Amino acid sequence: MKDRVLGKDLKVSPVGLGCMGMTHAYGAPADEKEMAKLLEKAVDMGYTFFDTAECYTGVRPDGTTAYNEELVGAALKPYRDKVVIGTKCGVRHLGDRLEVDCSPQAIRKAVEGSLRRLQTDHIDLYYQHRMDPNVEPEVVADTMAQLMKEGKITHWGISEASEDYLRRAHAVCPVTAIQNRLSMMYRDYEALFPTLEELHVGFVAFSPLANGLLSARYRDTSQFEHSAADYRSTMPQFSQEGVAQNRDLLALVESTAKEKNATPAQISLAWMLAKKPYIVPIPGSRKEGRIRENLGAAEVTLTAEEVAQLDEALEHMAMSQVFGGHKVE
Repeated sequence: MKDRVLGKDLKVSPVGLGCMGMTHAYGAPADEKEMAKLLEKAVDMGYTFFDTAECYTGVRPDGTTAYNEELVGAALKPYRDKVVIGTKCGVRHLGDRLEVDCSPQAIRKAVEGSLRRLQTDHIDLYYQHRMDPNVEPEVVADTMAQLMKEGKITHWGISEASEDYLRRAHAVCPVTAIQNRLSMMYRDYEALFPTLEELHVGFVAFSPLANGLLSARYRDTSQFEHSAADYRSTMPQFSQEGVAQNRDLLALVESTAKEKNATPAQISLAWMLAKKPYIVPIPGSRKEGRIRENLGAAEVTLTAEEVAQLDEALEHMAMSQVFGGHKVE
């Protein structure tokens, strides 16, 4: 399995592991001992790229807070020299909206907290979690440059970046990667490909399976309706209407999977891996079988012609709306 390179020199596995759902957004936090074992198994499988954030928290049954960074940091500590850890700053969840603060003071406070929770002396890829309308990108980039000089981070990135913001930030301190939404259901950021190639910036793709829909395993989504802690309960692609609207999409993914002796999830990931060599998807799961399956997408080959055929079908296919993130304030 061949590594991919983000930016100029950050080598990572072709598929990363998004750890958010272990504590945040997909129901109550999972058992932390089980998740620690799962992370250890992921390393054994060949994952070298792990994604977390300071705001990925959940409430345990006893009322205490489960911090995703603490889980990830403790589990990966024995493998620290073998793995790349990405985390994020600047966002706080307030119900169905996000409060953003990317001031230099906030970033400095956040990085110290993340270093402590991750039990490490440096962060490999430190993202600005969302663009802050109150802070110029040059100011954020300068703060990241200072943190690099201090050795607290080695690379930095921007999540949900726009072209203008990326260019302005990159001019001050080179950006290693953006982390933006990308899937067969959400392709808006493909417009950034020429800019990424010009600037030599990688693309870390979050929600690459449209929050799991493209695994083709959720025909009955009623299970999500009863959990306020599970964000899928309000995602349009998981509504009864959404599932019905996405039948053709899932049929396309499933038929392609049969042709390739793969799974629908693997096709969904292989599709983006085949598009550009600097794309690295970071699907998440709490199940060993699923993370093994996702990593296996790197072994599925789609030709340029096959990708083009899929793109053509997607462009002319009716499908539901897909969750596009929380409102930023």
